[in-house]
Amino acid sequence: MSIQTETGPGATAPGAAPNLRDCGPEGCAIDWLSSKRHTTEIDDVMAFTRFSMAQGWGDGLPVIPPTEARVREFLAVNTRYPDEVICALPPLNADCTVEKIAINAVMAGAPANALPLIIAALEAMAHPDFELFGLNATTAPVVPLTLVNGPIRNALDIPYKHGCLGGAPTAALAIGRALRLIIKNVGGQEINVTSQSTFGTPGRVAGILFGEWEERSPWAPFAERRGVKGDAVSVYGTMGTMNILDTTSQSGQDFLEMIGKSLGYPAANGFNTSMPYAEIMVAVNPVWAAIMHRDVPSLDDVQELLWKWSSLDADYLTKKHREQLEKLGRVIDGRVYLATQPKDVYVVCCGGTGGLHATGFHSFGSCLTQTRAVLPGR
Repeated sequence: MSIQTETGPGATAPGAAPNLRDCGPEGCAIDWLSSKRHTTEIDDVMAFTRFSMAQGWGDGLPVIPPTEARVREFLAVNTRYPDEVICALPPLNADCTVEKIAINAVMAGAPANALPLIIAALEAMAHPDFELFGLNATTAPVVPLTLVNGPIRNALDIPYKHGCLGGAPTAALAIGRALRLIIKNVGGQEINVTSQSTFGTPGRVAGILFGEWEERSPWAPFAERRGVKGDAVSVYGTMGTMNILDTTSQSGQDFLEMIGKSLGYPAANGFNTSMPYAEIMVAVNPVWAAIMHRDVPSLDDVQELLWKWSSLDADYLTKKHREQLEKLGRVIDGRVYLATQPKDVYVVCCGGTGGLHATGFHSFGSCLTQTRAVLPGR
């Protein structure tokens, strides 16, 4: 079994036309696959998992052997050339080609038709303003959150209803994991080597990938608000998930006050003295979203109320913290705000209809959210 001898991208099969890129599970007219092949008899998943861990490719979970046939089959479903460079991924700033993406996606078990979404997410993460180098290298347990909009949510079975952040058995888990393997194996994020992660997070294995329940949301889809209609992904650097429980509130104003006050805790990265700015994302279940929209119809007002209620009295912090934040211009009329401005408070609708909960996604601080269209071809 060959799992991707060194073969250059221009090696031509006997009798093949020199400029064709006809690839399929049985091979290509020109062999465009350039990754190093490892010849082995291992096609047992658990045996290959042990092999992959020894090679430094694994994440601790079982992985599917990326045989040449499997990689070709994955590529044959799509219209992207294997040698196409999508982006460079830090900390190694290695070229991330379609072939490398396919290999890691096969290992993760991701479906081949997820390639356009994976590419869009990687392009967004590679944007300089997303600051992927800092995210990958930091001590913090930060991970790129991938939010999906458009019909592709249903085509790929991306969860956006009950259990959308974990527990819903969908292909999204493998897609999120594929992104994590790419960041590790292509970008070079390695714990205690290029990543000084103190604790880490489960999201650094499976990723955080879910959709917005657009059909139940009283607001325009998140990506559309950012200028991209239809199939799209938005990536946001999050510290993980924070549950917010409220079994008492009845009005939109009360829900927003409770959510905001829950978000504003002193050691959140948004209040960090080394951060000149920060965003905050809140996922609201559709029951609460309807009540909020009834009582606070303008999304701008929703964002402003959350911004207001998530702020802290600067004197609640230690004296040294306050002094450092004042130097950054982060203290306004005696208060420190979790998000830099109301526009940096992101509200999305998803989750189950049982209500009672919202989820906060605290920002890493230096990552600026990026949105990209999911395109079927180049």
